[in-house]
Amino acid sequence: MQCFSKTGPAGEKGTGICYNAVMKKVISFDLDGTLVDARYGDMVWNVGIPSEYAKRYGLPFDEARAFIRGEYESVGDGDITWYEIEHWLEKFSLDVAPEELLDRYADHIALLPGAREVVDTLGERYTLVIASNAARIFVEKELGETGLAGSFSRVVSATSDYGMVKKQEGFFLRLLADLGVLPQEVVHVGDHALFDHDVPSGLGIESYHIDGHDWQAGQPRRTISGLMDLLEVL
Repeated sequence: MQCFSKTGPAGEKGTGICYNAVMKKVISFDLDGTLVDARYGDMVWNVGIPSEYAKRYGLPFDEARAFIRGEYESVGDGDITWYEIEHWLEKFSLDVAPEELLDRYADHIALLPGAREVVDTLGERYTLVIASNAARIFVEKELGETGLAGSFSRVVSATSDYGMVKKQEGFFLRLLADLGVLPQEVVHVGDHALFDHDVPSGLGIESYHIDGHDWQAGQPRRTISGLMDLLEVL
């Protein structure tokens, strides 16, 4: 039996979440905000597309960005279209290819602290997979630029490959089936409290939420402050 608190491994009674240690086979990672700095996506979505919109319609950048972000929010990150860059470029009638936008901001792609060490270390003991909501075009770009592409046995874009968002249990059930493993044999790690912790945890997957700033009493989560903490708990 192990116990884990919202701030780290816990030994004090009542401060941690306890669970049975089961032999793990697979570590599943989210990508943006987990292994790769989320700034890259932010630049594409909140600078690149608004810049193109401002140029197309002769608007100040701030006005264009406010409008674009409002359109994003009207859909929300629980909807698959949130992640489909082709949808937004077509919707706004922007004459720019998705690949061009991704290339334009590629110098913002960077690994988060500890990502390389954690991937290399855990890769010696577990099968590693990527399970991301990001469209495959983003996933492949980020893995290629960071040199992580060869570190994972399976790379899955929930939206591009399965046609769903990770808020659905069906995503994780399909992932488990494709990997041929039981929930208790998998660990999932990510920065989205619902998609990367609550949903997989509800299926019996040992899940870790990076940065528990939105932890709430009555809704305990296994949280870690950064990737390096994984080397202590796994």
